Amino acid sequence: MINNVREGIIFVLSGPSGGGKTTLAQRALERHSNLSFSVSYTTRIPREGEVDGKDYRFVSETEFGRMVKDNYFVEYAKVHNNYYGTPLEQFGMAKSTGIDLLLDIDVQGARQIRKNYSLAVLCFILPSSFEILRERLVERGSDNDAEINRRLSKVRQEMRDVHKYDYIIVNDDLDKTADTLSSIIVSARCEANRVSDIVWRKFFGEASKP
Repeated sequence: MINNVREGIIFVLSGPSGGGKTTLAQRALERHSNLSFSVSYTTRIPREGEVDGKDYRFVSETEFGRMVKDNYFVEYAKVHNNYYGTPLEQFGMAKSTGIDLLLDIDVQGARQIRKNYSLAVLCFILPSSFEILRERLVERGSDNDAEINRRLSKVRQEMRDVHKYDYIIVNDDLDKTADTLSSIIVSARCEANRVSDIVWRKFFGEASKP
């Protein structure tokens, strides 16, 4: 039987808290079929409105540590005093089914993904200014002043990794930014190195390329 299913593409969104990654991920999932969201595990307390199993899977530090020992995660990191991890099983599903996978992870996790999955598509999301980032964190109302200052102090450190990403997207207009991310997804799905073998097999079966 001819296999006409390519491996799912790994799309990564990273950037400072308050940059709009979550909203952009939701927009992408609404626009594109054959795209699923990778639900991370975390040890932090759920924010108001977050749903276990949809936004994150919330576990204790003890449980998270056990999962690390069991090699359950493809990547994990400690961010703002809480642990986050991406389950390896979701990558297996993407590879076998051809369903693309969208990750919302920090720069430490993205670094690990790049090391192990060289064809992953990494996008760094930024607000248009540091002041706007501060305003978004304050308006979100989920963190106290100390936590907001801690998140802001980490921005400079996070931005040292921007050159390691494939795309840098400035989120100064949500609709336009969503269009940009959508274009990146469509473009990646058409890259020759991802689909050339499949196109060949569709035309000529399993015959070897010249």
